[in-house]
Amino acid sequence: MMTTQLEILLDKIKILEAELIEELQKQEEIFSCQIKKRQILFEESVIIQHKQYAKQLFHYIADAPLKHILSTPFIWSCIIPSLFMDVTISLYQGVCFPVYGIPRVKRQDYIIFDRQHLQYLNLIEKINCAYCSYINGLFAYAQEIAARTEQFWCPIKHAKRIKGLHSRYQKFTRFGDAKTYQAHFNTIRHDFKDLE
Repeated sequence: MMTTQLEILLDKIKILEAELIEELQKQEEIFSCQIKKRQILFEESVIIQHKQYAKQLFHYIADAPLKHILSTPFIWSCIIPSLFMDVTISLYQGVCFPVYGIPRVKRQDYIIFDRQHLQYLNLIEKINCAYCSYINGLFAYAQEIAARTEQFWCPIKHAKRIKGLHSRYQKFTRFGDAKTYQAHFNTIRHDFKDLE
């Protein structure tokens, strides 16, 4: 298959995303944070300083705008369908991906809980952060499962402009390119070498 300008740009984007992640990880060093065996460690002096910035629970609730308090049940009501989605997509990939020969998506790569180590957050802030980490991580996890599924079943780019591209999109054939699609369909649907 001939490499298109779009594929070249998508490859550049992937390289830039990797550089961005690496640069963001360097921030750990700035704030005296280390990760050892998946455990986050701060220097004692940093922990003491962080605790000084924590807003007392009473003041946090008392200072909260009423509209934020009233909207809270709507935010938290999303947890039930999200948990159902989590179980459903995990079960789906657990059953179907081995059948199709698709590499499994590692849930722990997407759903990350680490903000509870931040001593400048009070209990409510830590719970809220855990909730946001779970929901956003879950959606990223679901998107990757869907992307790998789409690569296996329908690896064709869209004709219409889309807002965001998933991680497998650059492997898809161009919209309307029937010859390439038919000639390379089986190769594309099993091309997960970059995940190894």
